[in-house]
Amino acid sequence: MIAPKSSVNKGPLVRREGNISLTTDEGKQACNFAKGKWVTDDSWPLYSGFGCKKWLSGMWACRLTQRIDFVYEKLRWLPKDCAMESFTRSKFLTRMQNKTLAFVGDSLGRQQFQSLMCMITGGEERPDVVDVGRDYGLVKARGAVRPDGWAYLFPSTNTTVLYYWSASLCDLEPLDAANPATDYAMHLDRPPAFLSRFLHKFDVLVLNTGHHWNRGKLRANRWVIHVGGVPNTNRKIAEIAGAKNFTIYSIVNWVNSQLPKHPGLKAFYRSISPRHFFNGDWDTGGTCDNTTPLSGGKEVLEDESSDPLAAGAVKGTRVKLLDVTALSQLRDEGHISRYSIKASPGMQDCLHWCLPGVPDAWNDILFAQL
Repeated sequence: MIAPKSSVNKGPLVRREGNISLTTDEGKQACNFAKGKWVTDDSWPLYSGFGCKKWLSGMWACRLTQRIDFVYEKLRWLPKDCAMESFTRSKFLTRMQNKTLAFVGDSLGRQQFQSLMCMITGGEERPDVVDVGRDYGLVKARGAVRPDGWAYLFPSTNTTVLYYWSASLCDLEPLDAANPATDYAMHLDRPPAFLSRFLHKFDVLVLNTGHHWNRGKLRANRWVIHVGGVPNTNRKIAEIAGAKNFTIYSIVNWVNSQLPKHPGLKAFYRSISPRHFFNGDWDTGGTCDNTTPLSGGKEVLEDESSDPLAAGAVKGTRVKLLDVTALSQLRDEGHISRYSIKASPGMQDCLHWCLPGVPDAWNDILFAQL
């Protein structure tokens, strides 16, 4: 990830590692935020896992489960060759005054959204924050478990932060709107209708997809692959990997094509969040029982992204790569694992992260580029 010029403040930036301040002058070098190491920072986490109940799903709040080790909450990402401006609530809201930040993606995107809401509020009750989901059509439909997303306005700076659920980043269209059991056309070459409708309202956009691209998910959701408005006949795209690749390139290219119309928009594609299932997969007894942070190392020294698909998709475009794959790969202890509020045995979650946790670092890196 290369920082855009507008993301670098005039004068030195300061980053602290323990009691050491790291500085870099503007213009000396661009920052590859994905290259660096995890360090212990006693000022972290920026919110309590016991709090933030309005914004944080209980199933991801590991402080509310049987888990008893929380050393991982103190870990913070430190880029190797440059300083990274530290996140604070006030600086974020000031920088995002009269602006809207939108996350569009799957449940890992939802985790990043919830993490940011907790970071902005410090996990505290904020009765002044206004639910503006209705302005974006984000209301719970009859019979639904939850709405398709959430949107909140911070009135003091007129800042909106929202999340929209789009696991595939495709436009989904019912083939028979009158039939509740209808299949859905999964238009790989069309952006989600939500994006087409509301892109003009966004100042920062963070996209992600990845973990719903398997036959089981497509069958369960009754998604039928379409390209060019008709059922797909291309054998390469018929393969799940081919469909995923086609879609990621398609959505990035579409967003890039829209940027001249929205010159103030900063668009990011977030790289894949790694899974850590050992001795099986999510449905075959896979586990992630390690609780020792950084047992496999603490540094990322490679210049290239560990997600070549995402890196390739953004190459040559004005969409930036929010590269979190390699740094998150080092954090297998940070998953939900076997812990739950009900303390009942079952499949382990080695995909989603405990919050506070790893997604806070993703937002720290995102903030440095705003």
